Amino acid sequence: MTIPAAFIGHGSPMNALEVNRFTTMWSEFAQSMERPRAILAISAHWFINATAVTSQSRPRIIHDFYGFPQELSQFEYPVDGSPDLAKQVAELVEPTWVGLDQDSWGIDHGTWSVLAHAFPSADVPVVQLAIDANKPLAYHLELGSKLAPLMDDGVWIMASGNVVHNLRAIDWNNPEGGFDWAQRFDDDARQLMLETPAELGALQESDDWRLAVPTTDHFLPLAYIAGIAAASGKSTDVLIDGCTMGSLSMTAYGVGINHAA
Repeated sequence: MTIPAAFIGHGSPMNALEVNRFTTMWSEFAQSMERPRAILAISAHWFINATAVTSQSRPRIIHDFYGFPQELSQFEYPVDGSPDLAKQVAELVEPTWVGLDQDSWGIDHGTWSVLAHAFPSADVPVVQLAIDANKPLAYHLELGSKLAPLMDDGVWIMASGNVVHNLRAIDWNNPEGGFDWAQRFDDDARQLMLETPAELGALQESDDWRLAVPTTDHFLPLAYIAGIAAASGKSTDVLIDGCTMGSLSMTAYGVGINHAA
């Protein structure tokens, strides 16, 4: 069974509680695919100095934010982990080293805010992959390419971040649009993802890179899906697009949608 991979623009943690056109897409996309045996999530919010995977049988739910309603801080997504999938990931990408994390992390809001809509019953095991902050974009593209075979083994690879993510530039009065530079960068990323995903690194030369990607944590999850697209040769589709609050992109991509069994 082949399961499509996807990059999801996750935006605010409040999306876990809200219903909007983006969260509706997450739900509809999950319903359109065969049920995966497990999920490998790559979240912008586990951004450390190593590559690792959660390997607990029951990962804790991490509320890695502040300043939001108490309801969100108490939100739970009681999902099982998958030590077997964690080991499979580590073996699949050798000789790249991947640590098996037993206790330092769990499932953060970059993952559960999406899965709360995609699989609201929390009945699909989840393993989360850390993003190594010390590695260049090319490393993450290559690592993504090594993960591509998981799609043919019933694993949904979900990368969660934002193509454009500049919190300092947010315009709260512009909930449905983006600044010119944000929209331009989002458009450039779309062209590469749809036509030449292996060349995603070319965006680093963009005049809009510094504004669109002031830090790489939310952008790098996209590199994993670009690597998967390049390695698998499967088509990439835009699931939904659009900027919000001026300086955030919520654009999402699916890889291999037409090839799903």
